Amino acid sequence: MIPVILAGGKGERFWPLSRKHRPKQFLSLDGSGNSLLQTTANRLLNLAGGWQGLWVITAAHLAAGVREQLPDLPSENLLVEMEGRDTAPAVAWATLEIAQRHGEDAVIGFFPADHWIGDQAAFEKTIRAAEELAVQQSGIATLGIMPTFPSTGYGYIEQGEAIGNFGSELPGYKVSRFTEKPDQPTAEAFLATGRFSWNGGMFIFPANVVLSELQTYAPEIIQPLQQHGPSIYPNLPKLSIDYALMEKTDRAYVLPVSFKWDDLGDWNAIERLLKDENPNVELAKHVGLDTQGALIYATGDDDLIVTIGLEDTVIVRDGKVTLIVKKDRTQDIKKLLKQLQDHPQWSELL
Repeated sequence: MIPVILAGGKGERFWPLSRKHRPKQFLSLDGSGNSLLQTTANRLLNLAGGWQGLWVITAAHLAAGVREQLPDLPSENLLVEMEGRDTAPAVAWATLEIAQRHGEDAVIGFFPADHWIGDQAAFEKTIRAAEELAVQQSGIATLGIMPTFPSTGYGYIEQGEAIGNFGSELPGYKVSRFTEKPDQPTAEAFLATGRFSWNGGMFIFPANVVLSELQTYAPEIIQPLQQHGPSIYPNLPKLSIDYALMEKTDRAYVLPVSFKWDDLGDWNAIERLLKDENPNVELAKHVGLDTQGALIYATGDDDLIVTIGLEDTVIVRDGKVTLIVKKDRTQDIKKLLKQLQDHPQWSELL
């Protein structure tokens, strides 16, 4: 299998630590000392058979950072987008390039650069099973993360007809439907059925399957790429692979998996990873009085954060910027950044 890391994201909800030229995939957020991109690459190396089999697709302004963080990645395996157009053009272009080099029977896997996975052995076993499913069914296999709570921040996959076991023991299902992020009552109803899993955003398929499906459901993306190559990128529609293809195809399959997983979408994810018996998660020098349920992060070794009477708050200090936000409002960081964009004097902070 040829794994491809999708490494063009912005990670805006991790601002101010995540910036335009230092997005979250370049940061170490899980306590490992490695960046999320490096951790993802290391996770995929066995599946790829080494660096020669691993690919990365990223944005032009991030290419130098990728090369710095992954010096063993062959230069020809790094695809650089002229302009970010979301994941559908990225998947289409990478699939075309790999099919040209390795043939349309090549099995490809796409993996976001910013996920945390707690069990390497279970992950590899699951991906092998997904590869088996995709080849046997001539389909697109995706991983459905078994929900641990009724999240309103994830998309969901509803499993339909059972099609057998793969990798000796993992059950596979036809996808009944993909559903966008639901409200709280809907999420609770999904969990009650036992048929829904979180959409982990990982896809495994033979190249010819996705090239054929893109011709049917997203010709406005695949045909210009075939005719003009990546130079057409700025003219392609900005669409996610979920919207452009996965929500429409009838060749989608899901493997529900139960290993520990997090998409590290915002600052609250760090608390989920690192929370222990202490009242706060402290990644900085902190002196607090009557403060609990706080996440405190600073990049400066000499920075001291002092708090009094705070609850359920995220405090992040990076250079000239300090962010203070209630935990239930971290999704609004993206709105705040749009306000900063309207003030040229703050552009260096984005």
